[in-house]
Amino acid sequence: MKPLIVLLTVFCLSLLATKIFNKRVNFLLSGKIALAVMLVFTSIAHFMFTQPMAMMLPDFIPSKTAIIYFTGFLEIAAAIGIFIPKIRHWVGVLLIAFFILILPANIYAAINNINYETGNTDGPGISYLWFRIPFQILLIAWTYFFVLKKSKFSKV
Repeated sequence: MKPLIVLLTVFCLSLLATKIFNKRVNFLLSGKIALAVMLVFTSIAHFMFTQPMAMMLPDFIPSKTAIIYFTGFLEIAAAIGIFIPKIRHWVGVLLIAFFILILPANIYAAINNINYETGNTDGPGISYLWFRIPFQILLIAWTYFFVLKKSKFSKV
């Protein structure tokens, strides 16, 4: 829920800022800024809650801690990469793949009631997926629209 709040709040604030400073609303820039801030926000959890987040990965996956750190750095790199025109397309494609690939970890965590902040099994459970799956779809659509889709405004 927190990443969604960050995404939407930053998007609205960015729209307002682009209107104030550029005299017009810049949806594409605001969408990229919101996605980048959300990615940095979620990456922080990878470093603050490393061990509990490692519990979100099934037992058969090796090097869980390294994967959590790597994905945290990956989110930071993606947040930067979406602003670099020469690599933006590939960053967007890889970001969509990333959003698809992390969904099984969220499903595993929900099935096992894992609370990624505490490492306990008092998480929200399966009901969390009613939020998480639509949120993943939103992130994929958001990345497509604001990072990948070509439009007359895509020079930002």
